[in-house]
Amino acid sequence: MIINHHPFQVNQHGHLEIGGLDTITLAEKYGTPLYVYDVAMIREKARTFVHTFEELGVQAKVAYASKAFSSIAMLQVAKQENLYLDVVSEGELYTALQADFPTDRIHLHGNNKSVEELTMAIDHNIGCIVIDNFHDIDLLTQILQEKNKKMDVLMRVTPGVESHTHDYIMTGNEDSKFGFNLENGQADAAFKRLFQHETICLKGLHCHIGSQIFETEGFILATDILFKTLAKWKENDDYTPSVLNLGGGFGIRYTAEDAPLPYEKYVKELVIAVEHHVSKLDISMPEIWLEPGRSIVGEAGITLYTIGSMKEIPGVRKYISVDGGMADNIRPALYQAKYDAVIANRANKPANNHVTVAGKACESGDQLIKNLPVPEVESGDILAVFSTGAYGYSMASHYNRFANPAVVFVENQTDKLVVKRETYADVVRNDLSYE
Repeated sequence: MIINHHPFQVNQHGHLEIGGLDTITLAEKYGTPLYVYDVAMIREKARTFVHTFEELGVQAKVAYASKAFSSIAMLQVAKQENLYLDVVSEGELYTALQADFPTDRIHLHGNNKSVEELTMAIDHNIGCIVIDNFHDIDLLTQILQEKNKKMDVLMRVTPGVESHTHDYIMTGNEDSKFGFNLENGQADAAFKRLFQHETICLKGLHCHIGSQIFETEGFILATDILFKTLAKWKENDDYTPSVLNLGGGFGIRYTAEDAPLPYEKYVKELVIAVEHHVSKLDISMPEIWLEPGRSIVGEAGITLYTIGSMKEIPGVRKYISVDGGMADNIRPALYQAKYDAVIANRANKPANNHVTVAGKACESGDQLIKNLPVPEVESGDILAVFSTGAYGYSMASHYNRFANPAVVFVENQTDKLVVKRETYADVVRNDLSYE
């Protein structure tokens, strides 16, 4: 029995399972709130991207966007699946180093890279740095000269594609903190500085048009726009890219309203679009890079909570409160993101009631799900929220001095703790006395 279009089963006890294990048993063993990941599903998502490129005979790199969920264990899985890695901070790079991730497969992003971040990346000989602005060029040039080293880079550009309407919006194109503008001359100016640079090797272009995208048109339009610029640079400077990074943002299912495409379709249509322009320009096919993050881990993760208090306002709504909330999943409060969930210990019962799931933070807006269909609910029941594998743990906070939950990986019907639950001693560890 599959629950609510989510890829998880219900066992003979009526309990939700993940990776063949009973979620109620996991909650009892590790406590709640608890992030749980189906590692086999993570591997399957990653292999879909990699194998599709292989089947098409196209040189490619699939870089896991670690901002979605970064931990030593997660990066070890990414390494095992021969993925590359996208990091955006010293902390994410440090985590990769602790996971013994091959540094030549690491790419550094960021719109405000510090001297320390760039130095760390250069000292560890990472594979590529994505140049985001002129400040990046200045700092990177200085550090490389001081260290007598060279570095491969991509130049991030903003193609001005609004991922939901596909409009070529000029104002939106200019108003972004990321990348060089293609229309106001910034990208051309950056190219002139990077082309034939002594220590910086410009491998190609990078763009990212958005997140949680359910179609391919925006990606294809962005590709068309990139090649207009590349055609100009080829004519004027005889420059051809060896790499074209088309970013990520491939959508996942959070609720029944979401209809993500098979990831093979994104890859195939992007390859067709690039091959079309390559043929027109009569240049060699560049290596295509993608940066999936949410699409690899999002649906593989669930969060387990214990239900505590309940409050019914006659004629208005019924609240059920859980032992977590916005501190471990900020997205509903921050983005008004929608989620689906099930009472994990009553997963096969008819959902004839509707409740609003409230978190325990001291904020009226700490509401994880509104109008969730549920069976009869009791205090002590376990709520399982689906598709929390991305941007749950990675955006968790200590608001109200809550301790961060544990993370458990499940694979081959075996559970393994991969991030310990914080203690309150951990929460105050860096506090200093004023007395």
